[in-house]
Amino acid sequence: MNDEQSVVRVAGMGDVEVAGALFRGYLDFYEVKVEDPDAPRAFLADRIRAGESLVLLADVPEAGTVGFAQVYRTFSSLALRPMWILSDLYVDPSGRRTGAGRALLREVLRRAREAGVSGVQLETAYDNHVAQALYEAEGFEREEFHVYFHGPDARAVG
Repeated sequence: MNDEQSVVRVAGMGDVEVAGALFRGYLDFYEVKVEDPDAPRAFLADRIRAGESLVLLADVPEAGTVGFAQVYRTFSSLALRPMWILSDLYVDPSGRRTGAGRALLREVLRRAREAGVSGVQLETAYDNHVAQALYEAEGFEREEFHVYFHGPDARAVG
């Protein structure tokens, strides 16, 4: 199959169950421990209800809804314009090699162009070579910036 057989649509409140199950698969893929099994569904429901993120779903004939992407809208101080962060992109193993991931990514980029944003930024694991190959094939470039993170519970040293 190819991405032309994947139908990408915006998720609404009626899609929260299926989107939540895909989100849970994404968290499992990244080995994120979730205490409350309803938390992924509730998190997406809150984002969709409040309009805080754009959630897209990929439907594949005879396979159903197999993938999702979640985009957060923010701003680039360096570009002095809005930008998007593609925070999550996941395709269930049952939908891999169907073009669903590429279709989701292309729809994000199409919508970004329409919105006139300065760009779409994403992160992925160092060892997620399949995703890296897809991103680079679709025109994403590695930046020379280092990404740092400091959790609110981390203690300052010194």
